[in-house]
Amino acid sequence: MIHFNKPPRTGNEEKYVLEAMSSLKISGDGPFGKRCQKWFEERYQCPKTLLTPSCTHALEMAALLLDIKEADEVIMPSYTFVSTADAFALRGAKIVFVDVKPETMNIDERLIEAAITPKTKAIVPVHYAGVGCDMDVIMDIATRHNLFVVEDAAQGFESTYKGKPLGTIGHLGAFSFHETKNVTSGGEGGLLLINDERFSHRAEIIREKGTNRSQFFRGMVDKYSWVDIGSSYLPSELQAAYLWGELEMVDAIQTHRMSSWKAYYERLEPLAKKGLIELPYIPEGCVHNAHMFYFKVKDLDERTALLEKFKEANIGAVFHYIPLHSAPAGLKFGNFFGEDIYTTKESERLVRLPMYYGLTIEEIDAVCEILMKWSVR
Repeated sequence: MIHFNKPPRTGNEEKYVLEAMSSLKISGDGPFGKRCQKWFEERYQCPKTLLTPSCTHALEMAALLLDIKEADEVIMPSYTFVSTADAFALRGAKIVFVDVKPETMNIDERLIEAAITPKTKAIVPVHYAGVGCDMDVIMDIATRHNLFVVEDAAQGFESTYKGKPLGTIGHLGAFSFHETKNVTSGGEGGLLLINDERFSHRAEIIREKGTNRSQFFRGMVDKYSWVDIGSSYLPSELQAAYLWGELEMVDAIQTHRMSSWKAYYERLEPLAKKGLIELPYIPEGCVHNAHMFYFKVKDLDERTALLEKFKEANIGAVFHYIPLHSAPAGLKFGNFFGEDIYTTKESERLVRLPMYYGLTIEEIDAVCEILMKWSVR
């Protein structure tokens, strides 16, 4: 069996988790948590970062920080995970979906401006497969229309756009450390990146259940109290300790994943040249993180038949999102602006192959062999 994913594990996670367990501080914002946040702030030159229990929680914090409320509109692609929309729908926002660019499956920045109304509050670009959206255009639109930009960089850890780390370009950004991502904090986890320092102080309050507890522990106030809305958005010290074990090895993880990605691409390029499949496209100025390897076939019927071949061979190849605008909640909480030319059609063509730290060349060859046999059907 070749699994679609195996959570990354480098060797020091257990040591650090046990160290955290033996300490007197296992709730949030302990030594490991602060160490991780400092790592991100220094590596990405980000003014402030806050660990969260998940990327979903980071996006929810972003919605709270932007004071999203009923009747506000938030623009995003429909081809994304439900959390992208959920975080803003929870605050009462109307979700406005726009079409994607077929070559990257990212939001088509050329369609955003026409979808803006007086009620629009934010744009949420999603960096699919760790490949950056056209952030120059998106930030220009946001500036001209006085809108906020929240980067859903759940898949974008260690990717860059024109030399800038994804997640650090918009006003706010969000990473995921779910077990399927390049690094994990023990199965779940996330990070809120605060690039506009106007939000730094309030973010701490929202994350601490609406209290100024963080200021109290820094000796800035003599007691803490309830000062704003908020929730419990702190991961435990055990999660942070697990994540630290992976951040120490991030270069090794990324080197291995990139090697696997290139191996897939080289082996499958002959099929692409024959027009049998389409391989991933990386725009100029974008450096991806080998988060996933996907390709596209002709249509849904062809994909269904191919996935059955992988299943018969005990290989975990899968498709991805069902577009949100076609889901019951998507119909209730949002609408698709303009014509769905690519979102649904392209989503039905996409196949994701096994990709994880530790994937072997032998396993990659076995996966590609299924495709080679399928290609001469």
